[in-house]
Amino acid sequence: MKKKIKVTGIAILAVIAALYLINELSKSRSFQFFGGLVTSVETDEKTVALTFDDGPGINTDDILDILGKHDVKGTFYLTGSEIENAFDDSVSIVQEGHEIGNHSYSHPRMVFKSPAFIKEEIEKTDALIRQIGYEGEITFRPPYGKRLVVLPHYLSRNDRDTILWNIEPESFVSGSEDIVLHVTIKPGSIILLHVMYESRRESLDSVEGIIASLKEKGYTFVTISELLEYGKDGE
Repeated sequence: MKKKIKVTGIAILAVIAALYLINELSKSRSFQFFGGLVTSVETDEKTVALTFDDGPGINTDDILDILGKHDVKGTFYLTGSEIENAFDDSVSIVQEGHEIGNHSYSHPRMVFKSPAFIKEEIEKTDALIRQIGYEGEITFRPPYGKRLVVLPHYLSRNDRDTILWNIEPESFVSGSEDIVLHVTIKPGSIILLHVMYESRRESLDSVEGIIASLKEKGYTFVTISELLEYGKDGE
């Protein structure tokens, strides 16, 4: 009986360890099983990419006004379902000259999903991004940064990198001023912010401070596609 209990305990611990490892692999910023993984680029140029996940949402006009005021172009990782729900707002982002990225259709954690599910989530959103008038390269960022095998394999087969980030200030501090102060940067960095919803008002309010602070340090703002070109130049 004691031996059975011991074996059961070991099995439970093994399962817990395996689940922990899978979770860590799914969100790793330094490793994935297939394809390219980008969290920043190596460059001597003082450039940085400002990226916004989710939406479009209630704060679309506000973030466009802020970026327009400071003559900054960003990359918006939009979800297909929200493009459908706020089509005109999506068109406005394109017309303002910003880059549009694919953030899936329904914003699921894209682990333990079938190849057919992954394909539909990405390709349906790609089609919607074209419908709103965006003509540039469509990069992809997985919701929550989560992926394991199927998603990276699909992206690799279609010559697309997984785009993540190396700076996510809102995940560590709250309050717009603290978010600004938390942004410590190096050339080639990718900043992640969520600004589309009222629950993210502090993040939205931090954008002007981040822009002003980095401009004072001599940084310029580029889109993800432009940043990737700087990385190629530095190779």
